[in-house]
Order: sequence, then structure tokens, then C-alpha cells
Amino acid sequence: MPAVLAAAWSLLAAAFLAALVLLPRLRRAGVVSGLFQDLVRYGKTKRGCGQRPGWLRLLQVPKRWFTHFYVVSVLWNGFLLIGLFQTEFLGGSLPSWIQHVHCFLGRDSQSEDTDSEHFSALLVLLLLWLHSCRRLAECLWTSVFSNGVIHIVQYCFGLGYYVAVGSTVLCQVPTNISNGKELSVQICWYHIVGVTMYIWASLHQHRCLVILANLRKSKSGKVVSLSHSVPFGDWFERVSCPHYFAELLIYVSMAIMLGFHNVTWWCVVMYVLFNQALAAVLCHEFYQKNFSSYPKHRKAFIPFVF
Repeated sequence: MPAVLAAAWSLLAAAFLAALVLLPRLRRAGVVSGLFQDLVRYGKTKRGCGQRPGWLRLLQVPKRWFTHFYVVSVLWNGFLLIGLFQTEFLGGSLPSWIQHVHCFLGRDSQSEDTDSEHFSALLVLLLLWLHSCRRLAECLWTSVFSNGVIHIVQYCFGLGYYVAVGSTVLCQVPTNISNGKELSVQICWYHIVGVTMYIWASLHQHRCLVILANLRKSKSGKVVSLSHSVPFGDWFERVSCPHYFAELLIYVSMAIMLGFHNVTWWCVVMYVLFNQALAAVLCHEFYQKNFSSYPKHRKAFIPFVF
């Protein structure tokens, strides 16, 4: 197991869990509280920060720059996907610099792996790339961004995130192994379960993003408003942020595809859980504060639970 990667993702997960726990305690005025709130909030939830100092407003970029995250992901993870495919099936090898990074992060290039583990990594990297392609398309042609902003630190973190997550997938197999066995030999039942869950969660995430976008469009599809409204339909009937919940399910589906036992990827899942939970809580509070008739039965993130 790539111990360095597992430790890094665990630390990130712990940091967001701490932010989630500290959130109610750091709402009062003060420099530390202001910095904390500015770092964890973005978009519409920035309104919860109150009046921010001018120097803090200089450290923000448009929320629509979220699109850049997926551009980076499509390019980087596409590059990794091509490299892994060539290594596995065409007798090629990954660039030496990737192999050095691979070994540094804790995976022995001579370690033994089963064929299913090789296929699992290739499958997860493929679906991660497809996920990024879909999200990029949604940012470009579906979502309607307001004039919301994100902190420059959040922006830089987001750019690095998809580079890190794709590299994490690549580190689940040795870099010097290649074979040309038929894929049908390598397919296991958990691959089918994982792909099914991935498709199901992706469909619901797309539907929810379309619902959000349509709140700002006329029936003809023309953007008529940039204001916020209460969404209804699909998983919005149960939670305030079903697209965040779907994101978590997508990462859980990848953990299933890796055979359930990949500790490093479960650390990634824990990071996604706490990261998305924090964002969901802030959005949930925004809806409750700004819409007096907001459905009281809705949870923030996970239906019936949280």
C-alpha cells in the first residue's frame, strides 16, 4: 500500500473534519474567524462571512473558474490513462519520472499484483477521466454561474486535487508491469457492481445540476436570472445538496471497483466525505437562512442521516 499517499489523504480528511467540527465555534468576529470562514466558504455561502476586509477580497477569483479544475483533470488524467493503457496492453512503459514519483510515494515496482487489480486501476482511471469530461461539459454548457467567488487558496487546491487523485489511482499498480491478457479474464463481480453504482450516481448528479441550472433559465433555455432559488425534484426532495452526495457515491463506487480492500482509496473517500459534508452544511444553512419556507424535512448531505 502506498503509505505516503494514504497518510496524505488521511491528513486532508482530518483537516476537513476539523473544519466541520470547528465551524459552529468560529462564527464570531475576529481575524482568525474571518480567515477561517473565508477559506471554507465559496459562492453563495460567502455571504455568511459578513463584511470582509478589502485585502481579503483581493484574494478571490470568480467561482466560474471551477471549469479550470476539469480542464486540468481531463488533460492530466487523460495523459495518465494513455500511459497506463500502453503499459498494460501495448508493452510500453511509463516515463521514468512517473516511475520515480511512483516509488517515492510508497509502491514497490516489483510487488506482486493480480490481473484484476491492474484492470481495476485502469477502469477507475478511465471513469475518473470520464467523470471529469462530463463535469467539464456541464460547466461549459449546463451550469449557470452567478457572480460568486472562491478564495485563491481554494482555487489552487482544486487545480492540484485532480492531479493528485489521478496520480493516486496510478500508484495502485506497479509501474513496470505490462501484460496483454484479455479483459474478460480480468473482470470481476465488483467491477460490475462499481460501474453500475457509478452510472447511477452520475445520472442523478447530472439531473440535479440541470435542475439547479434551470432555476436561472426560462422555458426556452435563456438565462433570465442569476439569483438563488429553492430547487425541487429528484434527490433535492431529500437533501439540500444531492450533487455533493452523488459525488461521494461516485468515489465509493471506485472503491468498490478497486476490490473494497484498497485502504489508500478509502482514505480518498473519507476526504471526499468530509469535504463535501462541509460544503453541504454551508449550503444548507444558506437555504434555511434565506428561505423561510424551506422544507424542514430536508437533510444537508446524506438522506435521512445528515
